[in-house]
Amino acid sequence: MPWLFVLIWSTGFIVARFGMPYAPPLTFLVIRYALSVLCFGVWIVVARAAWPRGRAQWLHLAVTGLLIHAGYLGGVWAAVKAGIGAGTVALLVGLQPVLTALWLTLFADTTHRHRVTPQQWLGLMLGLGGLTLVVWRKLGAGEVTAWNLALATFALLCITAGTLYQKRFVRPCDVRTANTVQLLAALAVSLPGAWLEREAVVWHPAFVGAMAWSVLGLTLGGSSLLYMLIQRGAATQVTSLLYLVPPCTALMAWAIFGESLTLLMLFGMLVTALGVVLVVRAPQH
Repeated sequence: MPWLFVLIWSTGFIVARFGMPYAPPLTFLVIRYALSVLCFGVWIVVARAAWPRGRAQWLHLAVTGLLIHAGYLGGVWAAVKAGIGAGTVALLVGLQPVLTALWLTLFADTTHRHRVTPQQWLGLMLGLGGLTLVVWRKLGAGEVTAWNLALATFALLCITAGTLYQKRFVRPCDVRTANTVQLLAALAVSLPGAWLEREAVVWHPAFVGAMAWSVLGLTLGGSSLLYMLIQRGAATQVTSLLYLVPPCTALMAWAIFGESLTLLMLFGMLVTALGVVLVVRAPQH
């Protein structure tokens, strides 16, 4: 399941490249959220899935939806639309495992503190170093401004906070109904921003295809897998998997768009994979 998640999640920037020219970022995401809620709704009715119990659980799911869906996706897509390079965004979001480990080690209370082992710290540093090698040539691909850099940093903070919040406060429940609650919260927050966007949607085949995969692959598949991984694994181990996303994206961009793939990038991928293995296979404390 972790490797399937990485493969699906890695398609995010590929989808952005296909769909971004034909719609503004928040409008694209609002359509994606609405269609995803519709699909989950049909699935829930057919399967008679149980809804979360208690207002507190609904509130916690809504908060994670605001952070992981509205905050993270909205920040990334808006930053790319504002001109920042995909490699720069990947590198910034790639800091998430380190931020997660630092928070769990330094700031979590004694009940929820998770000691990051020396082997895991080594894996985190190797993963970050390998990721830097992979995206190094892409760092100058887009103009970095204070605005798009702030958007990318906002996305990083949201995905980190959302992962930590869900791991601590959200009790295990049906992934379909849990995702629906999260998406409804993200839709409610994103809708006013989308209404203010002036750019029209062009229903080009590339846009339709990007939207279809965003709903069926990234939301129904990728977001559901992320939810289950957070519930079942330690936060440090789960977030370390995100180190593998930029290398996988680079491979996909090479295969689909013919983007360059150098020996340095391949070496970086191997270093990143080694770092993730060290984190995931470290004994838990």
